[in-house]
Amino acid sequence: MGFRLLKIVSNKNTEKCSQATIVPKGHFVVYVGETTKKRFVLPTSYLKHPSFQNLLSQTEEEFGFDHPMGGLTIPCSEEVFMDLISSL
Repeated sequence: MGFRLLKIVSNKNTEKCSQATIVPKGHFVVYVGETTKKRFVLPTSYLKHPSFQNLLSQTEEEFGFDHPMGGLTIPCSEEVFMDLISSL
């Protein structure tokens, strides 16, 4: 069973948006990017890795807990993030 995040959308886009907002059980969403944010759905096991925890700590120290996207926002470049998660 996963969590379903609700959004108000027009009828044309309801099916497309509702599929994009489903987060499978055992996963979480992060938004990554310095200006344009890209959505990533990651397994919760990543939260145990010291390098990912370090990234979260740096994000907290620099930006606090204000996440206007509705999910965890990590303001680093997409390339840096992809390098990090590919090593996990």
